[in-house]
Amino acid sequence: MNEPLVRRMREFGTTVFATMTKLAVETGSINLGQGFPDTDGPARMLEHAVAAVRDGFNQYPPGPGVPELRQAVADHRKKWYGLAYDPDGEVLVTVGATEAIAAAVLALCEPGDEVVVFEPYYDSYAAAVALAGAVRRPVTLRVDAGRFTFDPAELAAAVGPRTRAILVNSPHNPTGTVFNRQELEAIAEVCRERDLIAISDEVYEHLTFDGVEHIPLATLPGMRERTVMISSAGKSFSVTGWKTGWICAPAPLVGAVQAVKQFLTFTAAAPWQLAVAYGLREEMDWVAGLRAGLQAKRDRLITGLESAGFGVLRPSGTYFVQTDIRPLGFDDGLELARRLPELAGVVAIPTQAFYDHAARGRHFLRFAFCKKDEIIDEAVTRLRRLGG
Repeated sequence: MNEPLVRRMREFGTTVFATMTKLAVETGSINLGQGFPDTDGPARMLEHAVAAVRDGFNQYPPGPGVPELRQAVADHRKKWYGLAYDPDGEVLVTVGATEAIAAAVLALCEPGDEVVVFEPYYDSYAAAVALAGAVRRPVTLRVDAGRFTFDPAELAAAVGPRTRAILVNSPHNPTGTVFNRQELEAIAEVCRERDLIAISDEVYEHLTFDGVEHIPLATLPGMRERTVMISSAGKSFSVTGWKTGWICAPAPLVGAVQAVKQFLTFTAAAPWQLAVAYGLREEMDWVAGLRAGLQAKRDRLITGLESAGFGVLRPSGTYFVQTDIRPLGFDDGLELARRLPELAGVVAIPTQAFYDHAARGRHFLRFAFCKKDEIIDEAVTRLRRLGG
């Protein structure tokens, strides 16, 4: 039989996350690769999910999402960011942010359209663009003054006659950067001048550190009407397995995304939706505690990685720390990631997997710090073998 996979998806094999997690299991290594917490979310929110199951909320909910969650999302946008969205028509519940991104790209991009992405990018972005038959145009984030940022001139140059959308991610995975107002203004200016849609992945919106503010792109002048704002319960409430996300956007954009989403998953699981509605209303203090705890874990891992000889870039958000492996005498992150279980009993993610221009990320490894303190400490102890 000839290769059954369609040509546009052949560059995408098993995700690097699945590959490295499998390696961790096979070798008994500590997994600081895939970004999932090893503790549960708020207990009362979990109890609401259990109660929803027991109370019979086990059949198809409405396609746009249960009214309670759509209202809670709208209230949350208004309270936190001053953005008013109509829960009936401007909010759509999705099966996690990954579906929201895929459905948005599929709904809004014709074959041959171009989508600007910032590299390194979360791997589903490239796959979603390929599924749509669109073309990705990467703009590279480079280290400047200890953080990843972009050159506005490179962003403007990446936009051409066929550009349809810019896919923005802030707080940014995998670099941990949080775009500041000046950077967001540069993105907004390009979107307004070239009449582009912004697909804005903000799943780490509440996980920023050191007082750094998350600024939604939709809050900038002229951007609410052209931004698909994507969020998720998974990161904010440490329930990544619930796969409950949502988009907020003007009704025509939401309608377009829902037209595609209904033929992907139709709807999202009802019990989790009801529990997340409760969480958005009642558990934001828990989220604040999570953020403080993650900042402490970040600092714990950074100190350990530096003591092991890595060059470390201090993230302002997300679960992740980027490290430069060159001080340890290595120059190929993919090769080191494959050998790390043998050398130190730890698994990390090679950042070059998230670039079109892989050489630009060749010397970076990404480590996740959303783990128990004792796991972080043991991983650091093992990683110190590299410098020995």
